Amino acid sequence: MRKLILAGAIALAACAGGPQNTRAAFYVSMTGIQEVPGPGDPDGTGTVEVNVDPRQAQVCWNLYARQIDPATAAHIHRGAEGVAGPVVLMLTTPDAAGRSQGCANVDPNLARELAFQGHLFYVNVHNATHPNGAIRGQLRGGPVTHDQPRAPAGQ
Repeated sequence: MRKLILAGAIALAACAGGPQNTRAAFYVSMTGIQEVPGPGDPDGTGTVEVNVDPRQAQVCWNLYARQIDPATAAHIHRGAEGVAGPVVLMLTTPDAAGRSQGCANVDPNLARELAFQGHLFYVNVHNATHPNGAIRGQLRGGPVTHDQPRAPAGQ
């Protein structure tokens, strides 16, 4: 009987305020030095903010690439730091100013992996000069639980 009560309590605790209220925010600095296999663009830099909502299975990004030749592609890849891995999400190609932003619906399992194991993924930007990647940055940050409504900015 105690085991049954304990199991019920654990199940209830797992449901209360769990992943359904969690989003993940990642702020990434990209450089050519981080590109694997290199070399990336030695002068290239960039930033990207990636927001993951596992409940909605949605990934949003705001990317800015600088000091690289015109971009031909941008992706999120599966791969730990220092490891080249497969593409898991194609981002919109950065425009002439180096900007890309948008949102995409993804497989729910991928959304959960990104939210809770983001350090195992990276973002990179490709161009004709560096077809394997001009700049790269490992996801840093992670889950943020929102159990209560957030106050509007400035309050």
